[in-house]
Amino acid sequence: MSADKLSINRACAVGAAFLSVISAAAIVAVVLLTKNPAVVWLVLLFVALVIVCVAFFVAFLRRKLVLFSDNLCRTMDDMLNGSTAPPQRYEEENLFYKINHRLARLYEVLRENQESVTKERANLQELISDISHQVKTPIANLQMVNVTLLEQPVPEEKRQEFLMASSGQLEKLDFLMQAMIKTSRLETGVISLDKKMQPLYDTLAAALGGILLNAERKNIHVSVACPADIVLAHDRKWTSEALFNILDNAVKYTPAGGDIQVSVQSWEFYVKVDITDSGKGIAENRQGRIFKRFYREEEVHDIEGIGIGLYLAREIVTMQGGYIKVASTVGCGSAFSVYLPHV
Repeated sequence: MSADKLSINRACAVGAAFLSVISAAAIVAVVLLTKNPAVVWLVLLFVALVIVCVAFFVAFLRRKLVLFSDNLCRTMDDMLNGSTAPPQRYEEENLFYKINHRLARLYEVLRENQESVTKERANLQELISDISHQVKTPIANLQMVNVTLLEQPVPEEKRQEFLMASSGQLEKLDFLMQAMIKTSRLETGVISLDKKMQPLYDTLAAALGGILLNAERKNIHVSVACPADIVLAHDRKWTSEALFNILDNAVKYTPAGGDIQVSVQSWEFYVKVDITDSGKGIAENRQGRIFKRFYREEEVHDIEGIGIGLYLAREIVTMQGGYIKVASTVGCGSAFSVYLPHV
């Protein structure tokens, strides 16, 4: 019989038989050698005591093994059902404690993975819901323009207006899709940030290059104070994207002839980038919501945008170990402070 097929009951039976044979052989040997009844009785008593002790020990060990196997099966069932965590047993360092301790760690890992999957699923559902909500308006506008052009005679001048409106809606859809692609890639981890030691000056210059034309059209004065020797570990492409989104909002919500100031300071643990505008400002009770995906204030729906820029900016900065603070007063402009860690 192989050892891997030997059950506990059979092992106990084999051990008992072997112990009985050894005991009988010992008694026979004592009888033949001494022929002294007192010694024989002492040997018999000793053998009986040994057998009783071994029996108690085997019974105790078997009970412990059975209880442990029952608890192990119950714990594994609970872990599979995700109902309860394994009970913590504060005993001496033994085999049962070690296995129970590892089961508790395994349960924590499984629970964290399950929570992560649940959270990702909820985020995906929210993302799909947001996309469908944002896409409805431009698609409805495009359908209306298309039906009008197909079913009604339209003068050439009006036809050109409809085509221009259709082109604008297509651009909005394209912008929305590009923004959603960036968001989904960041959230799902498809894109990993490549942090390298490099000057922040070049990153900020790339962000400023995207808003200077619109700022010039609105006659907005942009001043920048950034030392060229500030070097820190960051992803140039995505950090530039984050700074651009904040600057782009500043240009959108600053009236013609306004000012935008950008200043960079190097602190002990962080590099602080301040972007201050002279725009409409943000009410205090709304400052906690402006970083939510697709959030836009009621009074700014006539301004181009879909409300995803600040959300993307916060995600990018947070993924690099930084954070963003905002200070604003209605009618007096806003100040966004981006903190990027040195390490």
